[in-house]
Amino acid sequence: MKFNILSLVFIFYSCQNSVSIAQSKNYSSYHQEAFDYCKQNNFDTGYYILIDLSIHSGKNRFFVYDFKDKKVLLQNLVTHGSCDQYQENPSKWQKAKFDNRIDSHCSMKGKFKIGKRDYSAWGIHVKYWLHGLETTNKEAVQRVVVLHSWSEVDNQEIYPNVSPLSWGCPAVSNEFMKLIDAKLKQSKKPVLLWIIG
Repeated sequence: MKFNILSLVFIFYSCQNSVSIAQSKNYSSYHQEAFDYCKQNNFDTGYYILIDLSIHSGKNRFFVYDFKDKKVLLQNLVTHGSCDQYQENPSKWQKAKFDNRIDSHCSMKGKFKIGKRDYSAWGIHVKYWLHGLETTNKEAVQRVVVLHSWSEVDNQEIYPNVSPLSWGCPAVSNEFMKLIDAKLKQSKKPVLLWIIG
């Protein structure tokens, strides 16, 4: 019964949020490249996660994309890194900066494999390890840049207000993380997460 209720909540939320990304953005080339990558590397070919940090942090920029139906299943807010350890970053609230270095507190671009589900001290106490697959994000594990939730992150768009800053982790709301967690737990193969900006 508990599973059925969770499934109904997930389906309802998915239906409410199965909307297209802003028309000004065309991600078709990313979706195709992501699908090809998943197919060639034995990742889940049902869906992937695209995070576009060029979008204002008060707007939805975390997208779960369904390859088969060619649509966004879920979308929500996500944090970016403050990136203020090695240099001043006065625009950190408005614009994400990227750096792979240890302790930079920056976001990292590129493709990641979503790894092991683990305990988190934040949010709903669930995190997923992110394994960087490119030179731009190879220090993800050492930096403990993980996918997790945070009670300070809103569950709906707040533009023109901004989301809080992280130390590089893509953090989402507690409510949204419950949906992501439920979906990731059903995946039999690794899921691709791709951060662009």
